[in-house]
Amino acid sequence: MPPVSPAYPSPPTKVVLPDLISYCPFDPHISRHHKLVSIESKRWLFNGIPHHNEQFRRETHGLKCGRFAARCYPNASYPQLRVCSDFLHWLFHIDDLSDDIDSHSIRNVSNVVMNSLYHPHTYRSSARLNWMTTDFYKRMIQTASPGTCQRLKEGIEIFFRGLHQEAIDRASGYVPDLGSYITLRRDTSACKACWVLIEYVNNLDIPDEVMDHPIIRSLNDTTIDFAAWSNDLYSYHIENSKGHTHNIIDAVMKEKDLDVQGAMDFVGELCKRSIDRFVEDRKKLPSWGEKIDKDVAVYVEGLADWMPANLHWCFETERYYGKQGKEVKKTRVVTLLPKIRNPTNLAASLATTGTACL
Repeated sequence: MPPVSPAYPSPPTKVVLPDLISYCPFDPHISRHHKLVSIESKRWLFNGIPHHNEQFRRETHGLKCGRFAARCYPNASYPQLRVCSDFLHWLFHIDDLSDDIDSHSIRNVSNVVMNSLYHPHTYRSSARLNWMTTDFYKRMIQTASPGTCQRLKEGIEIFFRGLHQEAIDRASGYVPDLGSYITLRRDTSACKACWVLIEYVNNLDIPDEVMDHPIIRSLNDTTIDFAAWSNDLYSYHIENSKGHTHNIIDAVMKEKDLDVQGAMDFVGELCKRSIDRFVEDRKKLPSWGEKIDKDVAVYVEGLADWMPANLHWCFETERYYGKQGKEVKKTRVVTLLPKIRNPTNLAASLATTGTACL
């Protein structure tokens, strides 16, 4: 008789997402300006992109970034919401660009962006990111407080430091332990910069010593964790197909010796605990006086708005589930995608073909 090959379990083809929407206690909101800001912000992004690049335009339409901004900052006036939507378009562009470039190239991108932020009236570069960065930032500084502007620059600088480390890890095939991943993900998520826009759209002027208070820091980190980890859950099937491992699912599978469904369930519980921590921290806020307390309450409510905003938008955008977002939201069943041998990053390819996306 021929030898019998040992039977190995087939890799899973589907996973079930944790039910985070039902667990989230915060109501979703959306700005009444969401349609107009979507149109105008995409027009801003397309400025300088060749009309024949249909793939870029198609992906941008499917991203629905204006709707995302309108969910995250539902009480913003229209001019401020435009800045937020343009900023998020800019952020997704950099995120896509960074997926397939090395640490040296990320440092070059960072240099253009940070010079544009610190010297918006004098720094000039042929890179398109110079124009994009200075354009939204010049509009922002018209009404933002000096502290808000400084925190934005610091948040973006932290974001690039995280991307730089992610690129180094990606090049070496390194998957960090869970604790290290959580720390790094707080940086690569860019949420620290996004939280600054809560101050901006609400015209807040919160002192540095208040923003540095341990409870405020904990609320910030907890909201980052929830937004980043839930995004990791929803994007895992895409990233896994491309061989990307900067995802909490990969870190959990490695450290806890779990399969992908076990890791999904584990991370789902982490997300629920982060909501619980946010609710408890909110109750512990100290008092700094009537004016500051009012501003802090508005800021913390802005953090709370981000949680349902991210959850619902992830099923509205075509970035993760294409046209199947409504069905996935209903069933929570996701089909895992086959591995792609040579994934192409559109943003990176645009940059290398001379369309000045950088």
